[in-house]
Amino acid sequence: MKSKGAAHEVLRNGSGRLSAKGTAHRAGALSVALALTLTVHVPQARALELFGLCLFGDCRNAVEAPDLIDPKPYDVTLTVEGADADVEAAVKAGSALWGGRNAPAAGSAGLLSRARADYRRIQAALYDEARYGGTISIRADGREVADLPAGHDFADGAVFTVSVRPGPVYTFAALAIDNLPPRSDDPRDRVDAPSTAGFATGSPARAGAVRQAGQLAVEGWRQQGHATARIAEREAVANHPNRTLRVRLVVDPGPRASYGAVTVEGTDRMIPSFVARQTGLLPGDEYDPDDVERARERLRRLGVFNAATVNPAEKVEEDGTLPVAVTVEERKLRRIGAGATYSTLDGFGAEAFWLHRNLWGRAERLRIEGGVSGVDGSFNAGNYDYRLGATLGLPGRFTPDTDITLSALADREVLDSYTRTGAETSVGVVHYQSNRLTWSGSLFVDYAEFEDAMGTRRLGLVGGSAGLEYDARNDPLDSTAGFFASASATPFYEWEFGNPAVQFDGEVRAYQALGDGGRTVLAGRVTAGSIIGPAPALLPPDRLYFAGGGTSVRGFAYRSIGGADSTTTGGKSLIEASAEIRQGVTDTISVVGFIDAAMVGTDSLPAFDRAPRAGAGIGLRYKTGLGPLRLDAATPLNPRPGDGRFAIYAGIGQAF
Repeated sequence: MKSKGAAHEVLRNGSGRLSAKGTAHRAGALSVALALTLTVHVPQARALELFGLCLFGDCRNAVEAPDLIDPKPYDVTLTVEGADADVEAAVKAGSALWGGRNAPAAGSAGLLSRARADYRRIQAALYDEARYGGTISIRADGREVADLPAGHDFADGAVFTVSVRPGPVYTFAALAIDNLPPRSDDPRDRVDAPSTAGFATGSPARAGAVRQAGQLAVEGWRQQGHATARIAEREAVANHPNRTLRVRLVVDPGPRASYGAVTVEGTDRMIPSFVARQTGLLPGDEYDPDDVERARERLRRLGVFNAATVNPAEKVEEDGTLPVAVTVEERKLRRIGAGATYSTLDGFGAEAFWLHRNLWGRAERLRIEGGVSGVDGSFNAGNYDYRLGATLGLPGRFTPDTDITLSALADREVLDSYTRTGAETSVGVVHYQSNRLTWSGSLFVDYAEFEDAMGTRRLGLVGGSAGLEYDARNDPLDSTAGFFASASATPFYEWEFGNPAVQFDGEVRAYQALGDGGRTVLAGRVTAGSIIGPAPALLPPDRLYFAGGGTSVRGFAYRSIGGADSTTTGGKSLIEASAEIRQGVTDTISVVGFIDAAMVGTDSLPAFDRAPRAGAGIGLRYKTGLGPLRLDAATPLNPRPGDGRFAIYAGIGQAF
């Protein structure tokens, strides 16, 4: 840290781096669900692992590890003199002694190594807080740890005393970055200026700001095709009397590069040339780090690899090309799964599927599935739901970002509002324009018999759809910022009665975290839909709009809102909205207050002649690796005769 009697200090090491260092049940009903494919591993009470994901605790430490030889438990006290809470938190986060105080070290040698490393770790933490004139003392057994000889033997329960004086805040003085990249004409290649990272004269001299400034300078060159750009030299000089830091960074951009040959290793059944093509990295195209990241995403999206890496070479060839090495590890070809559920409301259900991930070497994915549900004590097969279908996915057709899906489905669905017995076949295409924008389209044929309040009808549809999605959320499973928007149009022709129609649907979701900690999140959703065409009696009920349920209007039963209040027949228009306030209580637990509302109209445009159906309630969330576990309790604000007083919903993931 501070060199006594020296006015200036050069802070650099040999490497030049700055540092010396949805199910619902109604009131009175009980719902129990069992899954036959559920695999639960509980190594200790402190952790739970489900489906290979850690739901809570530290599953890596929860599994039984080999016993340490001569484990050395210890105690530690850590004090930071004259500093605010942020500096104290940074020091504690950097200290290995403090962070590992509940885990014994591997013998006295391991404990001594852990303690000595803390000088450098704490010093780095102070540098990140712009503190360069502080002192660090770590004592044990009456001596400074740095003075203890190798082989020193600690007694079990040894006490370490860590005392830190952070020193004053330093600010940046003269700053220089040699060989900054030129401004790019392509907006996609532009990178923030180093000053946006806090690398500016007069700003607190945080070491992190220096690192980020160097990363931005290097990234600016890489975005313009210089794949091997790097920081060639770093120099930081501290002026202790003035409490300032002078920094100079030298960037070596390296040569401009274009992609060379893409080689593939590790394939078994996959065709190597298809894997190379799927990266989208074409020989001769200028290097762009965004291309490489997108290539990794394309390979992940195939769903056939346990692991896939895309690594450009570290050196550009004499001809200006940059070879790219792709290494993959294929997953098992086939998978079989089965599941079962039981509910006092819905009865018993079972389902099974067979999956082949790679039929012919281009990640063709075939899934065959079937199921039955609604089996109750009456054993009336006419009340059961059936489903049998097959889906064939063909990824990377036409372009690496274009997938085709062929599907066929036969099903029987028994709901309170209608019963459907029919079959559907379709061909669909999805194009991933970018990481956020997705286009889709499909052609379909659907024929079914319906039984509802309007009688028994047979209806046949032929049509198509086109849609887009834009997803700018920070986390699709548990969003705290950003927004999601989707829109689709589905024209179709019903041939039994000779009626054309077109259906429009759209949805917008938005999220905003409040405060520095971001534990309070406001979330909102608006959904709208309209069918332009014949009267509802001449349209398939499963194409009509309904509302109600755990992801719609909570407090009302599933699809119980639709048409006239006296009968639920479905409508030709829908407006639905939800608002939530999500308040974090701990890092894993949060509470939610919400209100939902929906209006279903019998015409293509809502008449607004009556108040929308609305429900409100509170919920509990528990964060897991699968997404938040959700438990909501809601009550209808304007119930109809026969509606329950409240409803409870449980599931995985936020309501929206």
